[in-house]
Amino acid sequence: MKYQPERVSPQDMLKRSHDFLEKMKTRRSVRQFSSDDVPMDAVINCIAAAGTAPSGAHKQPWSFCLVTDPEIRKRIRVAAEAEEYKNYNGRMSQEWMKDLEPFDTNEIKPFIEDAPGLIVVFKHSYGTGQSGKSQNYYVNESVGIAVGILLTALHEIGLVALTHTPSPMKFLAEILERPENERAYLNIPFGFPSDNCEVPNLNRKDINDIMIKYS
Repeated sequence: MKYQPERVSPQDMLKRSHDFLEKMKTRRSVRQFSSDDVPMDAVINCIAAAGTAPSGAHKQPWSFCLVTDPEIRKRIRVAAEAEEYKNYNGRMSQEWMKDLEPFDTNEIKPFIEDAPGLIVVFKHSYGTGQSGKSQNYYVNESVGIAVGILLTALHEIGLVALTHTPSPMKFLAEILERPENERAYLNIPFGFPSDNCEVPNLNRKDINDIMIKYS
C-alpha cells in the first residue's frame, strides 16, 4: 500500500524534537507509587502503542499482561522477593552491589502491590499456530523496541513506571499461566508517584558522550 507520512518544515522539526527531548528529560524510574486510581483505558492505549513497534519479519513476538488483581500482585511480590533475596545474598557480584548503592534498593519490593497495576511483558521465543511451531526473528530487539514505546507512552500521559527484572523470572509465567513459548521479559509497575516520592540525583550522559558523527 502507498505510505506518505506527514512532512513538516525544518523549523517545526527542530521545535518538535526539542520539546520531545525536554519532556523525556523528566522521565524517571520510580519505586514509590500513589494508590490513586489510574484510567486503565488510557493505559490500554499505551499498550496498543507498544504494539505498533517494528519486529523481525513482522512476527510481533510479544504479550503484555495488564495485572490489577490485588491477589495476583501479592503472589508476584512474594515470588519476586524470594528471587531477589537470593540475588542480594550471593547471586550478584560485589561490583554489581556497589553499583546499586546510589539507588538504595534491596530484596523488599512493596511497589509491586503499591502501584495500581503491573504490565508484565513476555517475549515469544517461537510462534505457535495450526501448523505448529514457527520461528521468530530478533525477538529481544523487537520486544525491547516495543517496551521503549510503552515507557514513552506512559510518560506522555503523566504516569510513572519502573523496569523491574527480578531474574530469574520464570515464576511470572507460572503465576500468570502463560503458554510454553512465552518467556518473561520485564515487569513494569505503573501509576502516579506518591506524595513523598524521591529519585536519585543522577546525571545523564551528554550528547557528545553517546553520539559519534561520521560526516
